[in-house]
Amino acid sequence: MTPIHSSTDPQDGYLAGKKQAWFAFAMTFTLMLFDYIDRQVIVSLFPYIKAAWHLSDKQLGSLVSVISIVVAAGGIPVALLADRFSRVKSIVVMASVWSLASISCMFTTNYTQLFVARAMVGAGETGYGSVGSALISTLFPKRLRSAVLGAFFAAGSFGSVLGVALGGVIAAHWGWKAAFGAVGIPGLVLALLYMFVRDYKTVALKPKSQVSQASRESLGGTLKHIFGTLARTRTLLWVCIAGAMQLVTMSAVTSWLTSFLNRVHGMLPADAAKHTALVIFVSALGVLFWAVVVDRLARRQPRNKLPLLSVLCLATSVIFMVAFGGSYTGDAQFKLIVFGGFFMNSIIGITTGIAMDVIHPGMRSTGAAVLAVTLNLLGFAVGPFLTGVLSDKWGLQQALAVVPLASILAAVLYLIAMRTYDADVAKISDVKLDVAPPIVEGHLSTDAAR
Repeated sequence: MTPIHSSTDPQDGYLAGKKQAWFAFAMTFTLMLFDYIDRQVIVSLFPYIKAAWHLSDKQLGSLVSVISIVVAAGGIPVALLADRFSRVKSIVVMASVWSLASISCMFTTNYTQLFVARAMVGAGETGYGSVGSALISTLFPKRLRSAVLGAFFAAGSFGSVLGVALGGVIAAHWGWKAAFGAVGIPGLVLALLYMFVRDYKTVALKPKSQVSQASRESLGGTLKHIFGTLARTRTLLWVCIAGAMQLVTMSAVTSWLTSFLNRVHGMLPADAAKHTALVIFVSALGVLFWAVVVDRLARRQPRNKLPLLSVLCLATSVIFMVAFGGSYTGDAQFKLIVFGGFFMNSIIGITTGIAMDVIHPGMRSTGAAVLAVTLNLLGFAVGPFLTGVLSDKWGLQQALAVVPLASILAAVLYLIAMRTYDADVAKISDVKLDVAPPIVEGHLSTDAAR
């Protein structure tokens, strides 16, 4: 790939200029923050909702899982449109929808209404992670890709921290419904500001010499080429499933830790939410820390990121199985849970970076959407719901001790992905890129010209 600003390595420059790249990162990071504030605020409200509406753990878990299911269902169509038309415009629309849907949750009066409102939050968030990661990974040099994507996805963890913490505080003072309105409004403001972000131009999927006129004009032909190419990118397929298995563990812990501390340790809901927020905050630090460490350790041989991911998954599984299934209690148990939090979400930025390494730039949003769909449908959606089902049968602590077995499978799958990484990277080594004009002219828009 040859960006506008090149260096010794043709993939080492900023596509639209350094200021534009960091402005895009700041805006995309902040929206990701509020994405997860809106998504996770409900976790700290579980005890209040359960008491008010007498819901089962399965129903509570479904209020988290439904977002992931909707995101999985709509992620690929949204990403296809973003890749072919505009990533920036797509993000503006998505942020507006999920913010309005979050605000609407405060007006619900029963489980069904809240379930539908939460599904609409998911409809707004559909495709955001994949489109956002495609945008910033292309604007930045390849050498910074895992680091900036790690920071981008760490925003999800920081947002989860704020969502859990704010939800508990707001619910204690103004009632649990007020929490939804308080976290929804900022997203609307950010959506308007996002129109100043630069995009990159739509990239031809194949050289014109290789594509017939009929094929270029055929939607079916385009879709066939896109999904055929992605299906042949074996590294992408393996890391999709591996990442999902790791996120089964992560989503189970983040969704149910507040309830676990409330039931098993006897903490008040607000205190339990604060302790959960600490674990999620540590997980966010882990995303940043491990993204930088793995980038540095694998700089000369990028495929070595994959065995390092395998080690992180094994560490997650062992720590949580010991924490919830061993003989530890009280402070010792919670310290182990915090330690596990440092590893549980560490894979997300690195995995996405690997996916961007092997996906053609003209279908990066779509490829990232395939990753996001898999992570949401097989990971985020499964963890909370599966834990709720097992909790109803065996008890919450036993459920949380069993679910981390999924991380062992993740470790194996990352090692399998290592075998095809170099060949998949070589397939897209000669693709060229160019920057698109901004939707709204701003003082940063002249940066690329300089």
